[in-house]
Amino acid sequence: MALQERGHLLTEQVNPDSLNLDQLTSVEFVELFNREDAKAVAAVAAAKQDLAKAIDLTAQSLQKGGRLFYVGAGTSGRLGVLDAAECPPTFCTPPELVQGIIAGGAGALVRSSEDLEDRAEDGAATIAQREITQLDVVVGITAGGTTPFVHGAINAANSRGATTIFIACVPSEQVSIQVDVDIRLLTGPEILAGSTRLKAGTATKLALNILSTGVMVKLGKVYGNRMVDVAVTNQKLRDRALRILQDLTSLSRETADILLERSGKWVKLAVLMHETGLDKEQADKLLLQHQGNLREAIQAEN
Repeated sequence: MALQERGHLLTEQVNPDSLNLDQLTSVEFVELFNREDAKAVAAVAAAKQDLAKAIDLTAQSLQKGGRLFYVGAGTSGRLGVLDAAECPPTFCTPPELVQGIIAGGAGALVRSSEDLEDRAEDGAATIAQREITQLDVVVGITAGGTTPFVHGAINAANSRGATTIFIACVPSEQVSIQVDVDIRLLTGPEILAGSTRLKAGTATKLALNILSTGVMVKLGKVYGNRMVDVAVTNQKLRDRALRILQDLTSLSRETADILLERSGKWVKLAVLMHETGLDKEQADKLLLQHQGNLREAIQAEN
């Protein structure tokens, strides 16, 4: 296979503002990074319509029983795995609902294996292994837009009728792809030429934060701005659960603790029991009728 020329890509170009990077004082170095990092936030803002569309389509798929998959290599793959791994403790989702797929598997999380990103067939194989269907959503993440592993996965997901989303930091005219939502985070050349773990990685992390949190809000995992589906798996999270419960009910900590135990350590159910006077079994049934949406369940009863 001929070596693909990538020098024209936006993420590979030289940043004119950092040509003297090795001559800066430490303070000047930090100031330059700070100015450049602001471009990551601006890039995400410019992609707001596509991000909003991605949230809506993903939420609709998951409401029908689908799953969300992030696919990437290197930094992009690690960011996807990180976002997926944080959903269960934050939103009490089952591990299979949001999954991260990285070229090279788990070992690539802690050791560079960028050579494995060149195999499009491996990307396609991961889609088959996960038995992706038309109910699922596959998000391909690649800063430079060209990663064969990601393109292989997206093409395979398209052939199975899945909803596909692409996140890249190069304009579509430089790298085109057929997907349902094409998100371009145009952060520009990196301070360290080609090091897309910098601005491109920052923008990607911001976008994934928005996507997964927005989807979970749509799925009723949030009440106001509280994570009422938080998993109470350690002392820190138990403390958070109690504080949320106290804030939403004005109960004392002791009473909130009793209510949390009665609910099976589920903040959402505890709030519903408090607001409606229902017991655990009745509240659980009401919540189920409203697909886990606490606000709708409370309004239906009151």
